[in-house]
Amino acid sequence: RCVEALVVYCWSGKEEEPYVTITRKRWLRKGYEVEMEQEIGHSVRRLATHHNAFKRMAVIQAFLGSTPQLTLQLYISILEKYIPPERAILMVICLISVTYGALVCNILAIQVKYDDYKVQLRPLAFLCIVLWRSLEISTRVTVLVLFSTVFKHWIIPIALANLLVVFFLPWVQFWQSGTHLPDNIEKNFSRLGTVVVLCAFTLLYAGINMFCWSAVHLKLADRDLIDKSQNWGLMVVYYVTRLLENIALVVLWYFFKTDIYENICTPLLVVQLLLGYSLGIYFMLLFFQYLHPCRQLLRHNIADFLHCVCCRQQPETPLHLQVPYEPGVRHSIV
Repeated sequence: RCVEALVVYCWSGKEEEPYVTITRKRWLRKGYEVEMEQEIGHSVRRLATHHNAFKRMAVIQAFLGSTPQLTLQLYISILEKYIPPERAILMVICLISVTYGALVCNILAIQVKYDDYKVQLRPLAFLCIVLWRSLEISTRVTVLVLFSTVFKHWIIPIALANLLVVFFLPWVQFWQSGTHLPDNIEKNFSRLGTVVVLCAFTLLYAGINMFCWSAVHLKLADRDLIDKSQNWGLMVVYYVTRLLENIALVVLWYFFKTDIYENICTPLLVVQLLLGYSLGIYFMLLFFQYLHPCRQLLRHNIADFLHCVCCRQQPETPLHLQVPYEPGVRHSIV
């Protein structure tokens, strides 16, 4: 894919080619929706296909490759009470890879939910997501590793419980809905092949949610396999549950820690871990409240949700966005 993408990119624009299709996207500019059209040629479509494949591969590599590697290297470093420079560099690279994978998850979730809109992240929004994800993932991995150094056998059922609950939750909701499996995942797949693909997709979804919020909720009966509604309640349940779990694991580690932590100020470490995870949640709230690229399309934002929960009042419905009327001006680009 890399070689073919480079070849297509180098040769694109050197010769004219008929367009394959015309895409229509909406842009959010200064409170208005502007619809634009664009011709898509063969080379552009092939590059877009490779680009989408690279983004999904980055997510798979991050949470099935870099996250286990980061966890293992941190576990070894704690037991040895020493971090060689080479291992430190490797751990930093793994953390960057996982953070990038979580960032891609956010972008993919926004693109799926708002497929009709052109999504562009501002630099400040990009920075906010990076801080949110890096704090969330680093504190989560550290908590799990610290707990596993003291309770070596109990970490296995805890990890399996986290994995299996998230894995079976979409399937339970699918069975309760009484709908059929989607038949448009791949034309060549049989019914068994479709189930295998959905199981693999759900396993990746569960692996992501073990370390951070996946930014989406699976809906196996849907064509895109993703619930496009913004479910604030599910997000609140996830972060409250994860925060309570981290507190319980850190407290258990603090009271049953071994002698390998005698040179570490453990109360300060506990405070840093809980504060770091809380800061990650704060940057997440900041992103959805002020920096979300499609926040004007959200029916309710974070402030409305908190106001509704605290005061038990229904938030006001925002005004619908409309294209400004300008005589003689066509709001499209071909």
